[in-house]
Amino acid sequence: MIYNRVKQAVEELITVAKLEQGDLLVVGCSSSEITGSKIGTDSKPETAAEVFSAIYDVIKDKGIFIAAQCCEHLNRAIVIEKAFAKAHNLEIVNVVPQPKAGGSFAVAAYKGFEHPVVVEEITADAGLDIGGTLIGMHLKKVAVPVRLSVNKIGQAMLLAARTRPKFIGGERAVYDQSIS
Repeated sequence: MIYNRVKQAVEELITVAKLEQGDLLVVGCSSSEITGSKIGTDSKPETAAEVFSAIYDVIKDKGIFIAAQCCEHLNRAIVIEKAFAKAHNLEIVNVVPQPKAGGSFAVAAYKGFEHPVVVEEITADAGLDIGGTLIGMHLKKVAVPVRLSVNKIGQAMLLAARTRPKFIGGERAVYDQSIS
């Protein structure tokens, strides 16, 4: 059930956000909230692994990258593929997420990536917040809320966002609607 709902949400967000090869999807996930507990109190590695698998199964052939947000005990650092970090000149930091210091979802990503690394910050093209993990700090400047047909994963609220380029120039400016 969780796998299918996450997969559906990711597929919808990819379409609405117009994500394409090379884009970055940030995901914050509280396995505690999914299973009905307060965030950070009842970490469930198997639930987090199921969520990660569902996301990864959707994006792996599309060339979209996942950024897995750690919990506040690691200052919401990000687990990412080393190739993405290198290509975007991101500074790699030295930490290995644990269920109670980083969170089970970050642990699942660290185990699931081919060459995982951790960075302190990114600017993602879209995001999923499963259970109130506060991913906004890792989205590009103009985040736009997205309503998906799936609004809960287990017991956790699901919020989604896409980003768009800034509109600049005022009332006389003309905008390219195909990129917003």
